[in-house]
Amino acid sequence: MVTTDRTFDRSSLGAFLRTRRAALQPDDVGLRRGQRRRAPGLRREEVAELCTMSADYFARLERGDGPQPSEPMVAAIARGLRLTPDERDHLFLLAGYRTARRGLRAQHVSPGLMQIMDGLTGNTAQVMGPLGETLLQTPSAMALLGDQTHYTGNARCAPYRWFTDPAARERYDPAEHGTKSRINAALLREAVTRDGPGSPAADLAGVLRRTSEEFAQRGERHEVGLRWSDAKRFVHPQVGPLELYCQLLLEPDEGRSLLIFTATPGTESHENSPCSR
Repeated sequence: MVTTDRTFDRSSLGAFLRTRRAALQPDDVGLRRGQRRRAPGLRREEVAELCTMSADYFARLERGDGPQPSEPMVAAIARGLRLTPDERDHLFLLAGYRTARRGLRAQHVSPGLMQIMDGLTGNTAQVMGPLGETLLQTPSAMALLGDQTHYTGNARCAPYRWFTDPAARERYDPAEHGTKSRINAALLREAVTRDGPGSPAADLAGVLRRTSEEFAQRGERHEVGLRWSDAKRFVHPQVGPLELYCQLLLEPDEGRSLLIFTATPGTESHENSPCSR
């Protein structure tokens, strides 16, 4: 049960949502402006779709007569409206929550990255959180790697799935499994050192030490400084082996990363890959 220590300010929340919707332009979210658009900003129906909620519910929130949204719903609104971290925290306060819970803050994607992703709809790309949480995927990224956004709890983090769920390794070349295990363990160790005791990284490492013998053994080697190769080999269940190039773009302030997968033109991987469709 979620407890709050602030009053849900319906009126101010509605006003904030209206102003943010008016400030958001179709180009900001990858929509075509069209010739019949008269009012500034986005339509309620467009914002509701971006926030994965009904247009009626969003309209009630804007009018100030809707029920208090849940924390996950507030997080979805913050993402849909492309709010900055400061705007996101303000939204949570207006909705009656002191601030976004740690897990919900980790799900937030900055407006800049959201805008980049809007322009990459036809490409194979995904946004990752600091502990390997898949926050957004384009359709072709889902075709390549499966839907990685539906996991909950520790399973949201790629290192946890890698060391606890055999299915997490099925789409990767078996010859590279050992290397991937070393890198996953090393990156998590670096995160624990960087973020300190009591951090999400430390909590995750503690769980893995108790549940995965392989992770515990890797951890004893104290390896750091290992990095992923730009060339990645996959084994797709429908099309077979694929060799793709992965470009990594980092957003240091928020700990987010953008992965873009491409195949070399003229290769068999280019012909078969979801990246080329």
